[in-house]
Amino acid sequence: MTDILQQDIMYLPGVGPNRKKLLAGELGIETFGDLLEYYPYKYVDRSKVYTIGELTGEMPFVQVVGRILSFETFEMGPRKERVVAHFTDGTGIADLTWFNGGKYAKQNYKIGTEYLVFGKPTVFNNRINFTHPDLDDAAKLDLSAMGLQPYYNTTERMKKAGLSSRSVERLTKTLISKLPPLPETLPDFIISTRFLMGRDEAFRTVHYPQNAKDLERARVRLKFEELFYVQLNILRYASDQRRKYRGYVFAQVGQVFNTFYHNNLPFPLTEAQKRVIREIRRDMGSGRQMNRLLQGDVGSGKTLVALMSMLIAIDNGFQTCIMAPTEILAEQHLQTIMDFLRGMPLRVALLTGIVKGKRREEVLQGLLDGTIHILVGTHAVIEDWVQFRRLGFVVIDEQHRFGVAQRAKLWGKSANPPHVLVMTATPIPRTLAMTLYGDLDVSVIDELPPGRKPVRTTHVFDSRMTSLYDGIRQQIRQGRQVYIVFPLIEESEKSDLKNLETGFEVLRQAFPEFRLSKVHGRMKPKDKEEEMQRFVSGATQILVATTVIEVGVNVPNASVMVILDAQRFGLSQLHQLRGRVGRGADQSFCILVTPYKLSEETRKRIDIMCETNDGFRIAEADLKLRGPGDLEGTQQSGMAFDLKIADIARDGQLVQMARETAQPIIDEDPECKSEKYTMLWNRLRELRKTNINWAAIS
Repeated sequence: MTDILQQDIMYLPGVGPNRKKLLAGELGIETFGDLLEYYPYKYVDRSKVYTIGELTGEMPFVQVVGRILSFETFEMGPRKERVVAHFTDGTGIADLTWFNGGKYAKQNYKIGTEYLVFGKPTVFNNRINFTHPDLDDAAKLDLSAMGLQPYYNTTERMKKAGLSSRSVERLTKTLISKLPPLPETLPDFIISTRFLMGRDEAFRTVHYPQNAKDLERARVRLKFEELFYVQLNILRYASDQRRKYRGYVFAQVGQVFNTFYHNNLPFPLTEAQKRVIREIRRDMGSGRQMNRLLQGDVGSGKTLVALMSMLIAIDNGFQTCIMAPTEILAEQHLQTIMDFLRGMPLRVALLTGIVKGKRREEVLQGLLDGTIHILVGTHAVIEDWVQFRRLGFVVIDEQHRFGVAQRAKLWGKSANPPHVLVMTATPIPRTLAMTLYGDLDVSVIDELPPGRKPVRTTHVFDSRMTSLYDGIRQQIRQGRQVYIVFPLIEESEKSDLKNLETGFEVLRQAFPEFRLSKVHGRMKPKDKEEEMQRFVSGATQILVATTVIEVGVNVPNASVMVILDAQRFGLSQLHQLRGRVGRGADQSFCILVTPYKLSEETRKRIDIMCETNDGFRIAEADLKLRGPGDLEGTQQSGMAFDLKIADIARDGQLVQMARETAQPIIDEDPECKSEKYTMLWNRLRELRKTNINWAAIS
């Protein structure tokens, strides 16, 4: 039965080779099934018929039934004409106007025949007017059965070739009339306990609903099914991993951990940090390999939690490794860890692209003979030539910069896969985390260290730079330091680099009494490091930079973050940049500078930033504004949301319901062999054969 849905779209009446090429090229529609899953983006109510006497120019799309009285043609220049049909239903006269296709209208629509006219009424010359309306022969329609009319997204190329939303609707109608009843893909026990519409009814209803209630039920059924199979696949994958891979058992918390805790801990742990360390400790002693995601806002103390977890591994005779996405962040981690461990007999080493020659050989040898306890590195760590004596614990920072395959490569460095702790300072909404990192257990540090004041965020138009400069001067005179960020988004954008260089000169002239540093991604690492160090040491008061400072820079004395052209940044990026300040005890400020003219979406982004410092609220808003595919990292991580109707951002409750439905099935049948669930496992195999990247989803 599924075979009919695999049939080539070319063989659907009304398509043929030319339209097939257009549908495949523009919308990816190649089979009957693809067309069936090309869902309408909106619906217009066709259940009510108005009279012309009731119409006004402010009404939305409406329909009236009547007859054409006559046609009139108006010349509009060479080979152009406007065709007007005068139309009546007995309560008044309306004009039907065509600027294009008038010739077709005159040839095909007959005077005196009763038509159902559908369109947007406007008023022209004191008369109701419909421009390019839809006309259907009223005698061939069952007006009582008309419900909501579907509208389908089309492209400019399709419209030029005569494939409008209406054409797609007609093709879909033809397809639905040809389809025999579609087989069910969810077992009865799920359909009945979740009160779902049947699959066949849902497909027919979603394209041609009678009313809003039926439409909602059909959409819930189709969305649930998509999300359910994604969750079933993720949970199956996670269950396989747990059964397949035994983890090293770290049985003791020993001398290294205790020495650090009693002598080196720089400040008391927050309750959230203690809770997360307990969760990690429980995993590492369980005998199964840990895969845990650690979420926490900028400055919440994730690195300290990661380090203390690494010390437990070292106490049990294992080496550890922390992998960062950039050299500057790897070097920052190295410095932070060495500061934390000062005076302790542990060897910490760096391995990045700039570690070469004799120094690199020493590091590789230290890893092989086990004398290096902690390795800090970039992607270089996963190269085949990097071998450990006994790797037991791996920390991956900013997971969204690394793909699933890269995470898996680390597993080959050890007899058993090491325990993995994935950290991110980009808070991920729970529904997205469930799908994006569905195979990971999630820990959250939802508390900032004591004494931290929330950063105050304000929005300033670029016409008020003079008063902004005065505020900056005031802060510096009180002994504070300032970041000024330019939107160099692509390192190759020469115009942006020029903006930074020009802007730097403007700022030097604006602040002749202060010293400035400059940092951007195209500088040599050595020069970048020197400039950063000058700012960190307090030798310069203002750091003019691009987004290279988004992660990894920790200057507690910096209390002002100015983001120029803030409209060019995404919400999560603005939040990351803001996290560079507010690390000391002083009140800190983030100033978002934009031009006056902003789009509505940008205004919403800026307002959210000014309203809240809560990274999770910001991430939820970002997800709603931009959708999962646009969020930083969902592409890089190998994430392939090939969802046709469900929306991770807006269907959070259904994601939760899908997971709650899938989990007991995996618990009961972890090897996918039970006859009770045959339908599910067969359907999952079928879906995995399609072009959906199901493996990447987990």
